[in-house]
Amino acid sequence: MNATQLLALLVQGGITTASTVSELAGRGVGLDVVRDTAQRLNGDIFTQTHAGRGTMIELRVPLSLASLDVLTVEADGQLAAIPLGAVRRTLRVTADDIIHSPQGTCIAIDGELVPLLALTLGNRDRGPQTSVRTAVIVSCAGEMLAVAVTRLCGIDTVVLRPLPALAPVDPIVLGMHLDTEGAPRIVLDPEQLASLQRQVIGTPTAMSRTLPILIIDDSLTTRMLESSILESAGFTVEMATSAEEGLAMARERNYALFLVDVEMPGMDGFGFVEQTRADPELRQVPSVLVTSRDAPEDRRRGVAVGASAYIVKGDFDQVEFLQRVAELVAR
Repeated sequence: MNATQLLALLVQGGITTASTVSELAGRGVGLDVVRDTAQRLNGDIFTQTHAGRGTMIELRVPLSLASLDVLTVEADGQLAAIPLGAVRRTLRVTADDIIHSPQGTCIAIDGELVPLLALTLGNRDRGPQTSVRTAVIVSCAGEMLAVAVTRLCGIDTVVLRPLPALAPVDPIVLGMHLDTEGAPRIVLDPEQLASLQRQVIGTPTAMSRTLPILIIDDSLTTRMLESSILESAGFTVEMATSAEEGLAMARERNYALFLVDVEMPGMDGFGFVEQTRADPELRQVPSVLVTSRDAPEDRRRGVAVGASAYIVKGDFDQVEFLQRVAELVAR
């Protein structure tokens, strides 16, 4: 046998070049493991040796295979991996952190609304769940997306494998890998996740009006939410951070509607509505109180001061909100 044939024999297993058996050598399994691993990757192993110079072991695997750092998550009782290069951060969210808008479900991160996509493996029709506890913030092509999952399982380095040509698969699946027990696990495609979220729920209606709507609220999150919903529906929006500022703006130009918070420093929402109803030039502009206060006496007081509607933040529904706004503006 020549040198090439002898080396090929070594990688078959059961043959060792060690003269004695130790804790590390002498069992004839080392190169056997390498060969088996290469074959499981649809590859092969090649060896060359030169006396006095050394031996080279070359592993050849398909170009479609890649070593990838991933974040493993669980959703719907199934494990999936997200490429770590696209993950920006993770955070825990509650139902109160979730914002519903015409474009879908969002959460506020660093002053920006980020779309929230519930990862529903095997049951896409369920839609986002309000019991979301963990979100993975993914960045792709300059877009930010929050992917809601059941839990985080850890970071790992995996070998990405292509899927079988005839396997039916969702576009969000980039490929697969084998876990430590040899079970296949899917790897998600961040670009396809972002593309899925861009399938906007409904299209903005052509309700653009000449007069803007004035939002008066000391909460930045509430102003962002209401502004996003209204502008997506075609309305023009202006904002004030206090009742006093809103009253000054209302006296300088015309508005189609006032959206007013109740609890604010200084003048509250009830006081704002009272003053506008008492003003001959502002009394024709409808006012909607948007508040977290749901007591019957607060609702009665809202009616008494002349508010056209009373919306509780805890029961907020963007569809009903837009319908009510459209009705009041149309008047």
